Amino acid sequence: MQVTEKTYLNYINLLRLNNWSVPGLLDSTLNYSHEFPLSRIGDFLIKSRNVISIDDNKIYKRVTVRINNNGVVLRDTEKGKNIGTKKQYLAKSGQFIVSKIDARNGAFGIIPEDLNDAIVTNDFPIYNVDTTKINPQFLLLITTTRQFIEFAQSCSSGTTNRQRMDIDLFLNQKVSLPFLHEQETILKNYYTKINQAEKLNRQADGLETEIELYFLEQLGIRKNITSTFSKGLRIIEYKNLDRWDANTVSELTSAYKIEKIGSYILKIATGTTPPTNRPEYFNGEINFYTPSDLGEIMFLNAASRKVSELSFLEKKARRFEKGTILFVGIGSTVGKVGIVNNDYATSNQQITGFNLDPRFLLNEYVYFYFYYLRDITIKEQTKATLPIVNQNKIINIPIPIPPISKQKDIIEEISKMKNKKWVFESEARKLVNEAHQEFEQTIFR
Repeated sequence: MQVTEKTYLNYINLLRLNNWSVPGLLDSTLNYSHEFPLSRIGDFLIKSRNVISIDDNKIYKRVTVRINNNGVVLRDTEKGKNIGTKKQYLAKSGQFIVSKIDARNGAFGIIPEDLNDAIVTNDFPIYNVDTTKINPQFLLLITTTRQFIEFAQSCSSGTTNRQRMDIDLFLNQKVSLPFLHEQETILKNYYTKINQAEKLNRQADGLETEIELYFLEQLGIRKNITSTFSKGLRIIEYKNLDRWDANTVSELTSAYKIEKIGSYILKIATGTTPPTNRPEYFNGEINFYTPSDLGEIMFLNAASRKVSELSFLEKKARRFEKGTILFVGIGSTVGKVGIVNNDYATSNQQITGFNLDPRFLLNEYVYFYFYYLRDITIKEQTKATLPIVNQNKIINIPIPIPPISKQKDIIEEISKMKNKKWVFESEARKLVNEAHQEFEQTIFR
């Protein structure tokens, strides 16, 4: 019989004890490297006491701190008379700021120059940084690490969506603190890779622009969409009139014949969600696509949700065969597209699937057209509560019809450019991961 060994005592070296709280003892022990001394955060962060009284007649900038260490940004500007809390703190550029509520989600940052003299409430404590002890960017990097985020989570308490970090525990937490010249070396190594990654991402973005320009050029497309109707009389041939709307005039010209895509659609149907009170319809092996599954990838292979074969047998799910183009027709992401690459799949009611006559239109060509000319493909959306492009609007989308040989040439060239872009992005992700890993390996054991 196997006996499970239980540990009742947890020994921690007194010299490396971070704080005396139970979370501090059990959950938030940060395994810092013994190579560098430890220092309390409160030894180099000094709470700012620059409190001001809000003037009703003055306009103020208000700050928020994004989660996942995504920076300090302008929340809004507001006139003093509309601000309820009349005593607030005046922020200065270079100060360190914490969101008590979202610290557990990585909401730490440095006040940027453009937010100098912005205001914050006590839920966003701000600190002057003793730069004789720590480089603010070095401190910020420490707060991005998995170990530090786990610590922030362990000393946050309250209801699920309003958990505030205990600031005393935060200030009493010890962190690894190399000498300033060592911090500079660590930061240099980190940002060398980050800057290389940013350069690669800029190259990838530039290549994406090249792809779009190439696509438009190959089709001889000129787009002209205006939201206001100019003065004077405008003559439009009846055969080219695609909507009775004086406020929005849209033109699409091409070197090739332009027709409604509906002329080449063999089958079109909108997805449906099986009854959610029937668990046997879900968690099967068949992909159940929703708008969040569609994005930058042309061929769809995996959905975040699955349905069972039973949902098809009992006709509670719509069957989309391999090669079906899925189009998001409802919601804020209307216009997103993808091509089913499974033997068959299904989708929810926000997505419409259609199959094309391959003698005239190739799936990949249509995907690129919908991807790069989204302003054309969603032009007919209704703008009530939710943007909607239904089946009737989809079949009326205009599309140039080049010869199949030309479509193949376009697909081949764009695929090459897309692969090159993917290489840039993959290398950038690799460099970012290496930068984070090397920093953590330097600071932690």
